[in-house]
Formats: sequence, structure tokens, C-alpha cells
Amino acid sequence: MALERSAAGNHSPWLLVLVVSMATFMEVLDTSIANVSLPHIAGSLAASQDESTWVLTSYLVSNAIVLPISGWLSRVVGRKRFYMTCVGIFGASSLLCGLAPSLNWLIFFRILQGMGGGGLAPSEQSMLADSFAPEQRGQAFAFYGIAVVVAPTLGPTLGGLITDSFSWRWIFLINVPVCLLSLLLSWIVLVDPPAVLAERKAALQGGLKVDFLGFILVAVGLACLQVVLDKGTEDDWFSSDFILGFALVSALALVALVIWELNQKDPIVNLGLMRNRNFSAAMAVMFITGFILISTTQMLPQFLQAIMGYTATKAGLALTAGGFATLVMMPVVGLLIKKIQPKYLIAFGLVVECLACLNLRGFNTDINFGHAALARIFQAVGLPFLFVPITTVSYVGLAPDESNDASALINTMRNLGGSVGISVAVGLLARRGQFHHARLAETATIFSSARHPWRGGLAAFSQVLGRQAAMWSYIDVFTFLAVLAAGVIPCAFLLSNIKKGSANAGH
Repeated sequence: MALERSAAGNHSPWLLVLVVSMATFMEVLDTSIANVSLPHIAGSLAASQDESTWVLTSYLVSNAIVLPISGWLSRVVGRKRFYMTCVGIFGASSLLCGLAPSLNWLIFFRILQGMGGGGLAPSEQSMLADSFAPEQRGQAFAFYGIAVVVAPTLGPTLGGLITDSFSWRWIFLINVPVCLLSLLLSWIVLVDPPAVLAERKAALQGGLKVDFLGFILVAVGLACLQVVLDKGTEDDWFSSDFILGFALVSALALVALVIWELNQKDPIVNLGLMRNRNFSAAMAVMFITGFILISTTQMLPQFLQAIMGYTATKAGLALTAGGFATLVMMPVVGLLIKKIQPKYLIAFGLVVECLACLNLRGFNTDINFGHAALARIFQAVGLPFLFVPITTVSYVGLAPDESNDASALINTMRNLGGSVGISVAVGLLARRGQFHHARLAETATIFSSARHPWRGGLAAFSQVLGRQAAMWSYIDVFTFLAVLAAGVIPCAFLLSNIKKGSANAGH
């Protein structure tokens, strides 16, 4: 069936999946690959550890700003042109990051990199939604989802291996050849069909109308929110005037954004889509998916390093085992979605994530590498049951020309969920660690059964006490994530059914 909005032109749409997955794999990888390299970056550029964390924050801030407006940008610039521009900016800024002479320049180049990366996923998912018939869309998103879900799990391992074997600069430089190949293939394969060209012409008719106030509000609101989430725990949250000020500005800007955009004829962020119950439910579940995926991707290797004494590379390898499980399950879910309604697959995926997090509660200081790898595999098996059906069902009930805006909002929720998830998990970890340390210290005496470490002196006793308190705080975090996954299961049943074989089932 010929689709009037297909971005594949005369080529097979499956070739399109391969082309767009290349760039997004590198972009998603970059959200986690730099984490383990921060000490090396700080040492190389004569910066403190705290200063080096802006390498991560700057990328996330600019990424968060571009994501929600990428639908509008794609419409007025042209989908193919906008996508290739994003790939070009991402590749060029990656080269500059690898050559950065100082921390300030590296942070600036990371801002540019985040701007280029922010427009990739929404454009790609919009093209896939328009290039596949409804009955094939689930399989397409399954193969595309391999890049989105597996990349964060490979990031810490790959970052550690590259940094240990070569230099931290190569974690950025490896993007360059991939982006060049992506640009070449995109130029050959991608097209802007007549329907998309007509949409751009209509948007530009009478001159370019830019919702400047909407852009300012979304930029200020999300940028300040990202800073709050990334720096909150480090600065003791609202006891810090810095965090409190950014939080107030973010809240005011985002509230004003909602009021303003819902009353605009041509908004830069189409929040009107949230009036669709199905789309709102999909956004909520995607937020929780990002929350659980990214927070556990951070907590598990952190547990293995802090409690078990693993190196960054060995801890990352435990996550990589889960990446292979996801790789296997993605095509399976792509086939299942042709026979089973997405909402039932999503509910099943949430049950798996809940059980997987409960399984993580069983961790203790005696686990080995196999226990950690199997626990991650258990969790990774459930992720395709979330990502693929959510992405597929998101477009149900929407007009064809709303796919760009829908992709932008869905991806914004996934990234925002990840940022909130990390912030909440790190904050909960710190507070529960203090709680457990205090409770253990209350009951520990030289007459108790816990006195054995005392033989090594007070320092050894304090070390064991701290390790046990930290272990219990991780268990509390995993319990919280299990409860969260269970609590959102009812949202899955709010999603619409897909009418099998219907020509407009996707819209």
C-alpha cells in the first residue's frame, strides 16, 4: 500500500529503519557514555569533579529544549532537511567535543551536540509512523527500538573501555564517521513526499510565524527544570538558593507555557494533543518507562561499584547482558503486536518491570556477577513490551499531520522521565542511606553480634556499617521502583485498541 506521507520514497521502508537507527543509536549512547569518563575529563582539563558534571548537564539541558519544539521545526524547515541538519550538527559538535582544549569549550560544544541530538528521535519516529502501514508499524518500531533501548545499557561499558584503552576524547570522536555515513544514506534514501511538502508550504504561507513567547517559555522552563533535577541532590535541594530560584522560574515558565500554548493557533509545542485521552495515557506510561529504564541503568552499576567493588567496565558488562536480552525480544514483540492489542502488552511489560525490581530487592553483599547479569536480563526482557507498544499506540486517533508533534512530545516525556528518575533515585538513595546508617548505629555495640568488624578498629567498623546502610538504601530504591511500575499498570488499560487491518488505524 502506497502511503502518501512515506519518507522512504521508492525505497523499501525497512531500509529507512536502518538509516534512521544509526544516528539515534549514537545520540542515545551519548546520554550515558560520558558518565564513567568524568574523572578522566576532569583530570585532563584541570577541572574539579563538580565542574565536570556540567558536561552531562549541558547536553541534557539543550536536548530538553529542542525535543518539544522539534515537531514545529520539522514542519517549517522540512522533515528531511531538518533531520539531516540535526545529524550534521551532532556530528560536527562531536568532533569539536573530542578536540576541546578546555572544560568551558567542551561544555559549549556539548550544548551544540544536545541541540543536534534533540531533533533526531522525534523526526525518525514521525518518518517511521508515516512510512509503514498500521499492521507493520509495530515491527518497524521494534527494530528501531533496539537502538533506543540497547544504547543506554552499552554506554557505561563502551565509555569505560574506550577511556581505559585510549582516551576520553574518543567517546565523542567515534560519532563522526557514523554521522557521515548517516548523512550520506539519508541524502540517498529519505524524501519529503508531496503531503509533507504541502504541509510546509501551508506553514510558511504569508511568512514564517514564530511563537517567540512559546519558545522562550519552553526553553526557560525545561532548561531550569533540567538543572534542578541534575544538581538538586548535589546542592541539597531547596535549602540551596540556587536550586530554589531555578525551581521557581521553571514552575512559573511551564505553567505559563501550558496556558499560552493551549490558546495559540500555531503553537510551537502542540499541547492540544494532550486532550486526546489515548495520547495522554501513552505519554504517562512513556514517562514511567523512561523513569524506570534510566534510573535502574544508573543505580545497578553504581551498586556494583560502591557495594561490590566492581570496576566501571565490569559493572557495565552486567548491564550489557540485558542489552542482548532486549535485542532478542524486540523482534518478538514486533510480531506479537500484530496479534495482541498494545495495551495488554504494555500491562505485561509493567508487571515484568515490577517483578524485576522486586527481584533486585534480593541483592546483598554476597551476590556475584552472574546474579547481577541475570537480574538485568530479567528486567531487559520487559522493556520491549513497553517501548514498542507505547510508540505504536501513541498515534492512534491523531490526524496524519500531527505525527511530528506527537513524536516530539512522546520523546520529551521519555527523556524527562529519565531525568526525573535519576534525580529521585539519587535523592532517595542519599536520604535512606542516612536513615539506615543512623538505625544501624543505634543498635550496634561491642556486645552485639555485629561486633566482629570491631577487631579491625573503629575505622573498619564504620566502613562495614556504611556499606550495610548503603546496601539497604539501594534496596529501598528498587522497592520504590517496583511500586511505581505496579501503580501505573491501570494507565495501560486507558489506551485505545488498534483496529487490525484498518487503513487509518495508526491515525
